[in-house]
Amino acid sequence: MANPAAPLKTPTDIKTNAAKTVAEALNGILADSFAIYLKTKNFHWHVSGPHFHDYHLLLDAQAAQIFATTDAIAERVRKTGNTTLRSIGDIARHQTIKDNDADFVSAADMLAELRDDNLKLVETLRETKEIVDNAKDNATSGMLDDWTDQAEERAWFLFEASRNA
Repeated sequence: MANPAAPLKTPTDIKTNAAKTVAEALNGILADSFAIYLKTKNFHWHVSGPHFHDYHLLLDAQAAQIFATTDAIAERVRKTGNTTLRSIGDIARHQTIKDNDADFVSAADMLAELRDDNLKLVETLRETKEIVDNAKDNATSGMLDDWTDQAEERAWFLFEASRNA
């Protein structure tokens, strides 16, 4: 019987150093995903103006898509034999996406900021793809392709929606 107090030791065939590097990169993506998720929900709650309804629905749909990736990201970290983020403070220590605590942000600025955040996430996903490919982590590599496509699509929708914002 396993000792319940023993450290988590998920079996993996990824070499220890490579798995740790993959986990660090994924935890960064997870932190940034939570940061973009919360900012998207913030903007969803506070958007105003003539396109309110359309933007409100767009931001809600994008937030749901982002949130749906968080569990898969965290589970990939665990499947590589590592641990994932544990708290809001842990997220804050790992995120590179900046928060927006402004009392008011125009709809046009909301869309532009989220577009740029999603494009920054795309850059990070592409950098992480190299790391996981070097580690021969095929499963994570394939997932990164999907997450990259989703973030690119969000950026595209935000760009198109903001052209007349």
